[in-house]
Amino acid sequence: MRGLYKIAGIPIEIYSLHKEVHDMCRGYETEEDPRYRIETTDEDIAFEREKSAKENEAEGLPQRSYADGYLETLAVYRKIADAFAKEDILLFHGSAIAVDGIAYLFTAKSGTGKSTHSRLWRQKFGERAVMINDDKPLLKITPDGVSVYGTPWNGKHHLSENIAVPLHAVCILTRAEQNHIEPITPKEAYPMLLQQAYRSRSSENVLRTLSMIDRMMKTVRFFRLGCNMDPEAADVAYDGMNKTL
Repeated sequence: MRGLYKIAGIPIEIYSLHKEVHDMCRGYETEEDPRYRIETTDEDIAFEREKSAKENEAEGLPQRSYADGYLETLAVYRKIADAFAKEDILLFHGSAIAVDGIAYLFTAKSGTGKSTHSRLWRQKFGERAVMINDDKPLLKITPDGVSVYGTPWNGKHHLSENIAVPLHAVCILTRAEQNHIEPITPKEAYPMLLQQAYRSRSSENVLRTLSMIDRMMKTVRFFRLGCNMDPEAADVAYDGMNKTL
């Protein structure tokens, strides 16, 4: 199956074995000439199945049987991430939300509550808040700053918009009894950035990823938020990240 889509501002052509990825990409169609061709094989699907099994085992989760169509969507995004690394675009694991046209990216270890915290922001800000991507946004790294792009790969709640928003801050979430936020240095944020960035199997793209993270640390502010997921957490986070604006 074939489809033409524009992801993170770049037109691509996707050839797939199953229809699921094309169902996901509705709303991202384009008629522009593709810059990249993404094509998957049965071997790509087998790789994703094995990788998912290893990750579940490592996290102590029960093994699940995943449909080929779903696994192919993972394979397609992996290939997109590898292609887009050449464009200074980084696949990142986090929940990105925009308020008044400014993006905030929340990241943390799995299960910490990224999506829950983004929901608190949507409740607080109402129509002022737009969910960019709740799971795996793409970040365009430039000398002037970082833009966050929504993509169809948007997590179990399927929250995203096909938009690009300038990134103001990255906030690392931790659990705490009392809500509090503090600025941290790029050096302090680096281990989490490295952990949450897409890890390519290509050594060349690994170097590109490290370069993108280094450049990102020069233009974006970083914070650590200890939160208990009460509604007050959204006030503490927003006010703390905007004190100097």
